[in-house]
Amino acid sequence: MREPLVLLPGLMCDVRAFGPVLEVLGRDRAVTMAPITEGIRIEDIASNLLDVLPRRFALAGQGMGGIVAMELLRRAPDRVMRVALMNCTPLPETPQSAAEYEPWIVKLKAGLWEDAIEGLLPSEALAVAAGRAGVMTRVAEMARAVGAETIISQIRALQRRRDYQAELRKSKVPVMVLGGAQDTLVPVKRLEFMAKLIPFAELRILPDAGHLPTLEQPSQVLEALTGWLDQPLVLRMRVDA
Repeated sequence: MREPLVLLPGLMCDVRAFGPVLEVLGRDRAVTMAPITEGIRIEDIASNLLDVLPRRFALAGQGMGGIVAMELLRRAPDRVMRVALMNCTPLPETPQSAAEYEPWIVKLKAGLWEDAIEGLLPSEALAVAAGRAGVMTRVAEMARAVGAETIISQIRALQRRRDYQAELRKSKVPVMVLGGAQDTLVPVKRLEFMAKLIPFAELRILPDAGHLPTLEQPSQVLEALTGWLDQPLVLRMRVDA
């Protein structure tokens, strides 16, 4: 039987971030959509998830979900069979970048949703395409459903996150690094840097996508994830040899 797949959405997103992909992948394997909403540290979120996730699983995370995926790999390397890291970075926040979140926390507390969402996910971080406005509308819907208090907790977790470079260098599972060429939040150079850290990692850059390729180019993401899921699990043996 194919290993179950766990999907982790990004900051202020829910199951709708993976909608088109989830629908197709769920036809022939067990797929779990795991919310990253419990905890004010990445470590806490990962620990809470490990209590309820399958014994062994494939893992795909987007944005903040990718950071939680790295923590899951750090904590439970024997349970994670393969990892897809989408539009994320292993680097911690600097004091300056962590402080840059504070105005958006103020906006969220004041109920200024439009300003807060545009600050946390600028529309310019999405691909220049006719569908950009629709994606931003979907993000706004998800953010309001997640709620201001939870989003603020997620931001606090991001501000405190650790450096995962050393963990990625030790990875012994098939890893795909995926992102959008037009993503201004996590530029291609950062994805290339991350892929070089990981033994035998596959790098996939989608030219017509930005920070949310699962909504911008779902068919391309689906094709990439399907190929990654079909890779044989031989990497662990190759690394240990």
